[in-house]
Amino acid sequence: MIFNFFQCSMCKAVLESGADEKVAESLNDGIVYLMAIPYVLVALIGFLIYYKFFKKT
Repeated sequence: MIFNFFQCSMCKAVLESGADEKVAESLNDGIVYLMAIPYVLVALIGFLIYYKFFKKT
């Protein structure tokens, strides 16, 4: 799994307790989702600021 490095200790404990592959995939998808949201919000805010100040009328 690619994102095992990013898991917190509680997530890692759940996976090491014998969870199946589907639970591990879902947990990794959740981690990626939570990690991506701030980047999307910053990009959206940056775009709105750019659009507001550099819009040609």
